[in-house]
Amino acid sequence: MISVAMTTYNGERYPREQIDSILNQTYSDFELIICDDSSTDKTKDILLEYSKKDLRIKLLFNNHNLGFKKNFEKAILH
Repeated sequence: MISVAMTTYNGERYPREQIDSILNQTYSDFELIICDDSSTDKTKDILLEYSKKDLRIKLLFNNHNLGFKKNFEKAILH
């Protein structure tokens, strides 16, 4: 199995495209780990919507903003 790490922060315009692109790959034995860096827009709702549709999606939500580097490190560690 392959793990794909993705991070988000207040990007409600983009996650659908990104997630659809990853989920529609021909190789399907993977998990998609998405770590949200305490978004204040609708990003969290979008991520939850997708995780209910596809069990390969694993979500992590930060309680406070870690910044790009630390958020990506957290996603990779999981």
